[in-house]
Amino acid sequence: MPSQGDPEHYKALVDMGSNGIRFSISDLSPPSARVMPTIYQDRCGISLYDAQYHEGKKIPIRQTVIDDVVAALIRFRRTCEDFQVSNRQIRAVATEATRNALNSEDFRQQIEKATGWKVEMLTKEEEGRIGALGVASSFGSIKGLVMDLGGGSVQMTWVTSEDGVVKTSPKGAVSFPYGAAALMMRLGEVGVEGHDSLREEMSANFAQALEELDIPETFLKDAEQGGGGLSLYLSGGGFRGWGYILMSLHPVTPYPIPIINGFGVPSASLLPNLDEDLTDAESKFRISARRASQLPAITFLIKALTQSLPSISSIHFAQGGVREGLLFSDLPPPIRSQHPLAAATQTYAPPSTSPLLQILNASIPRPRDPAASTDPPEPLTCHTFLTSVVHLLYAHASFPKDVRAAAALRCTTTGLLGDAHGLDHTDRALLALILCERWGGELSPADEQMLLKLQELVGARASWWAKYVGRAAAGIAYLFPAGVIRDGDEDLVRVMTSWGVGQKKGRAEDTVDVRIEVGVEGMEDAVEDWCKGMEKVGKRKNWIGGREGWGIKVTTRTGKWKRD
Repeated sequence: MPSQGDPEHYKALVDMGSNGIRFSISDLSPPSARVMPTIYQDRCGISLYDAQYHEGKKIPIRQTVIDDVVAALIRFRRTCEDFQVSNRQIRAVATEATRNALNSEDFRQQIEKATGWKVEMLTKEEEGRIGALGVASSFGSIKGLVMDLGGGSVQMTWVTSEDGVVKTSPKGAVSFPYGAAALMMRLGEVGVEGHDSLREEMSANFAQALEELDIPETFLKDAEQGGGGLSLYLSGGGFRGWGYILMSLHPVTPYPIPIINGFGVPSASLLPNLDEDLTDAESKFRISARRASQLPAITFLIKALTQSLPSISSIHFAQGGVREGLLFSDLPPPIRSQHPLAAATQTYAPPSTSPLLQILNASIPRPRDPAASTDPPEPLTCHTFLTSVVHLLYAHASFPKDVRAAAALRCTTTGLLGDAHGLDHTDRALLALILCERWGGELSPADEQMLLKLQELVGARASWWAKYVGRAAAGIAYLFPAGVIRDGDEDLVRVMTSWGVGQKKGRAEDTVDVRIEVGVEGMEDAVEDWCKGMEKVGKRKNWIGGREGWGIKVTTRTGKWKRD
């Protein structure tokens, strides 16, 4: 998303992890601070964990490695100067590899002498807490177990996050010496014959940690009532690598959203794929040679984990870690409470967002009680989600007509929202489908494949309703092309939507009945066109999957009302 360009809101961070050193500059300017836009990022592939071992023995970090680290930090300091980031807005933090180095103090003193930056050492407990905050920042809300996998260790805790209020275990996070690099070394030490005993050790430690963390009873009760179990949120490069493997094996292939954050699978999809042949893992998208070499250890970890965890219903992958957790923890509570989808789209909001949202809301029939199988799915009746639709209603107006629908279709993956932190894949897919239809839905053959994959990902019912909402949004934008509803004209257009019952081959079928009334002369033709577009979505030939696919008949009526 576009940077607001005020260096006063820039935050630079050096994250000295076990597998690499990450550099970033984030723009925390309003209104998009909640999604922490990154305006610069880089990674130095120095493994501070590997640098401390030689032939299986722990050694001090060599001076040549320290010199390489210092050189990378000095280069980043110049970058910060170019972005006009002041020294008081730069933090350098280090985790386990630096904390446990035999020459940690000398290493940090050399960094401070060369750069002027004092390296902040995170304790094991702080690392786990901040990592959990990073995961919380990666979603609108979460509730479940969180694990963060580094090179030297893996942390476990439970987290809830709702409206920016993050709660975690009062005992913090439990840390285990089973990071990807550390576990690789351990597996080599014990040999194949020692794998079973190591797996038993790990499973026992994980089970004990779950007891120590005091998982709230409400967690377990809600999981039982939900019928599936707890949600598990995974962060860290090693786990994300496994996420990309699962993405490559997804039933929807090629998978249409190449972003790991917000990717989720039912737990049933994880276990069968643990025995997948990983010999060609390096050829998979976003799997480096180093990460591919660690996958056997990560697989071993996950197998041990599944033997000790309570029932898990779903697994979600998060980009957020220490970097995101530190940034998120510094945000004021009102900012943290914002839903990332609304914050990410606020930049593009039209002047009359509120009255436009009222019309869009009125265009969608309310779910019934008890719920019916034809009701619109929850995201499409959610206030926050529909607000984001209105925010983006005019975002592609300046594009050539030929590509508006295509640009809108891809805006949540490689377009306007490609960099937005905290969005899940269902929201990205549905928003793309709605905005594509808002601009008419006409696509080239290449873009048509993207449309079909997104529809396959969310399912036929959600796809049809996305077309319906997109067509409703198109009519609203046509009536108010500047995104402006003047004071006193808030009720210029009245939309009433209800459920009806039609007959098809002697069988009762749901219908959506829409009535649109206008209170001013000169808008009748525009409203008629709007109604035709709505009815078109409900024709069987335009259903998802064709005439025998999924859809609902739409009927429309127009009328006038006399303004006082």
